[in-house]
Amino acid sequence: MWLDHRGTSTGRRPGPYPERVHGDGDGWVVAESGAHYWGRHGAAGLLLRALRPDGRAAVLLQHRAPWSHQGGTWALPGGARDSHETAEQAAVREAHEEAGLPAEHVWVRTSVVTAEVGSADGGTYWSYTTVIADAPGLLDTVPNRESSELRWVAEDEVADLPLHPGFAASWQRLRAVTAAMPVSPDPAQPPAGQH
Repeated sequence: MWLDHRGTSTGRRPGPYPERVHGDGDGWVVAESGAHYWGRHGAAGLLLRALRPDGRAAVLLQHRAPWSHQGGTWALPGGARDSHETAEQAAVREAHEEAGLPAEHVWVRTSVVTAEVGSADGGTYWSYTTVIADAPGLLDTVPNRESSELRWVAEDEVADLPLHPGFAASWQRLRAVTAAMPVSPDPAQPPAGQH
């Protein structure tokens, strides 16, 4: 599915976000253990894939700014989910804010809840959802102040970087999901063997 920054299928390119955006999801959730998790309604990140000129799959990674939580590590563009958003909508919006990615070039394939804290049945609950999406190519990026750098990295080279602990903990699981789902740069043309 193709989404704009609000998660609707308008097909129109959204305008740029201002440098600082605040939604009702901004804020920390404090678990019973005392640990803090960003996103009052959970959080989501975009695992955006594209084919390199050599045909290998690459993913877009964000080198987190030194001042940010876990600064200096590599992770996915992402952040707090607002109360009215699905995880997919939040991930696409955050990727637009943090990397300048045009939403019409992001094709959402699937989502994986990669972290959960607490119980959805009551009490404190928080989750992180990784949204796996494909792009038609190695898109140009425009970092915001939360990024020291944005880089397309070959999938088999991701683990060589100093990763954000949450991303590092989920990377092998995400690799298993993406291995079963070849990159499709055109949603109208699924990869061979997928219909």
